Amino acid sequence: MVENLAKMAGALAFAGMCVACSSSVKNEPKQADLKLEPGFSATIIADSLGAARHLTVSQHGDVYVKLNGLKDGKGIYCLSDTDGDGVIDKTTAFGNYTGTGILMDENYLYASSNTTVYRYKLDEHQQVIDADHPEVVVDGLVARAIDGAKPLVIDKERNLYVAVASYSDACADETKDGKSCPLLDSVAGIWQFKADKLGQGYSDGERYATGLKGVMGFAWNDVSNSLYALQHGRGNFHEKFPLYFDASYSATYPAETLYELSKGADAGWPYIYYDHVQHKKLQAPEFGGDGKKEGDNKYLEPALAFPAHLGPNAMLFYTGDMFPEKYKNGAFVAFHNQSPELHKGFCVAFVPFKDGKPSGDWEIFADGFAGIDLENPSGPSQHKPCGLAQGPDGTLYVSDDLQGTIYKIAYSPQS
Repeated sequence: MVENLAKMAGALAFAGMCVACSSSVKNEPKQADLKLEPGFSATIIADSLGAARHLTVSQHGDVYVKLNGLKDGKGIYCLSDTDGDGVIDKTTAFGNYTGTGILMDENYLYASSNTTVYRYKLDEHQQVIDADHPEVVVDGLVARAIDGAKPLVIDKERNLYVAVASYSDACADETKDGKSCPLLDSVAGIWQFKADKLGQGYSDGERYATGLKGVMGFAWNDVSNSLYALQHGRGNFHEKFPLYFDASYSATYPAETLYELSKGADAGWPYIYYDHVQHKKLQAPEFGGDGKKEGDNKYLEPALAFPAHLGPNAMLFYTGDMFPEKYKNGAFVAFHNQSPELHKGFCVAFVPFKDGKPSGDWEIFADGFAGIDLENPSGPSQHKPCGLAQGPDGTLYVSDDLQGTIYKIAYSPQS
């Protein structure tokens, strides 16, 4: 028996799996109490993972989840259905660092801490070969107390994009001359690196886009061959500028904005913000604005704007064949917060696209994660959508970083 156990441990080590953190437990999926359109259904494939942030799914159906807090000393969990019956029966954990970003291509799994991008070599089954020795792709990225997450995107040319958020809401304290923000050299933008080059830092990359206060959700659009990014809007107008703004303004008007980016794009933070009610770029009060002065037209126009404070934490362009045709090449967005204006949030939204451009109003696709009535709340939200991933069969996976729940949404035409 001892000999058999030794052989088993050796096989797992050879496959790059952490023997101490690998378990084979049959977790029967249960129906999720979500509000979905007819024909859609949702199940919970995992629970209690902790702060489950972004996730990615291999072509073999393994679900890799990045955690923003270590669970049993590990920051990446792999959920596997080894016998193909639709039930997660094996869990493997590795990585001793926290963070948000994770993605997979044919040969590597990429994952990020708040300062570093790592990669793991994959075998022919897209399983990690050496979990204990990841390679460092990018290091030395700025991370402060808040908004330190480093989400990741790779395009078809093997360029790696890393979003670096600002740790300042408006750059007011950092600006000395009242005209320029010194933070833009290292935060509030998206940096482009090479996915296949190791040991990179800021000097090896290129600032692809700037003026983006905080990007958590962004994705490459294969139809337009361009990068789309969702910006978290700012707040706190009324606290420092009560002459021009009240609390209602701060809660309603600074939109969450979607941009189509090209190299050199400037979305304008901290000098402007976008008012989704007036459909205007307005000058930030720290730089002379009063809620009426329009911002400089040199800054990028949003492709779409959402109400304030919804917290778009992930974005995915749907390329599968399972869902109805209306969803093909459209964008799903995970909202991690709620809009005080709408009393809606903690949901997954959908934006229709045509020819690589937004083609209609956004709508709520999956709701009910909060578990409470947001207009008359009886307590805090129970779940907060954070990450999105598409399975090889066209299913949609959603992570929740409050309870560590992983949802799987499928579609079956009604008879």
